[in-house]
Amino acid sequence: MRYLIYFIAAIFLCSCEGPKARKPIRTSSPQLIKSTVERNKELLDIEMQIISALVKNDSINTYTASTTGSWYYYEVKNDTATYTPKVEDVVTLTYNIMTLTNDTIYSAKEIGVQDILVNKPSLFKGLRNTFTLLKENEKATFIFPSSLAFGYHGDDNKIEPNTPIKSSIEIIKIKKSN
Repeated sequence: MRYLIYFIAAIFLCSCEGPKARKPIRTSSPQLIKSTVERNKELLDIEMQIISALVKNDSINTYTASTTGSWYYYEVKNDTATYTPKVEDVVTLTYNIMTLTNDTIYSAKEIGVQDILVNKPSLFKGLRNTFTLLKENEKATFIFPSSLAFGYHGDDNKIEPNTPIKSSIEIIKIKKSN
């Protein structure tokens, strides 16, 4: 009987293990991540070649490269204004979205007049990073690679995934923050 109690106690003590961690159902392999990065680099290279050819073949407009990866030219330039939007300013603007062949995807009328707080993520990445280059009463057309536009997801409506776009942006008013 004594051996039976020792045996049961030994089994009881040996069977108490801590909780075992669950393993993930799916893991991303470094190879998958590397291949995705390579595919995105190739896509960006192709888009930049298309944009470079478009810029080169446009003899009417003078393009400027932005530091964020887009290209733009002025439609209306305001040489008397000196202030460009800063963080926490509210900018009133209009913009449209077009294909690289100037077919309208969303018109400025369709989008409407927007009041945007600078550096807040209410716009797509490229527009959020570039309208701060303009001053009041200026209008410019920007060309964005898909990575600065709506990316690999598109906009779930009219813009397909991985689509480079053009956008004409007009700054109507800049309300400076206090």
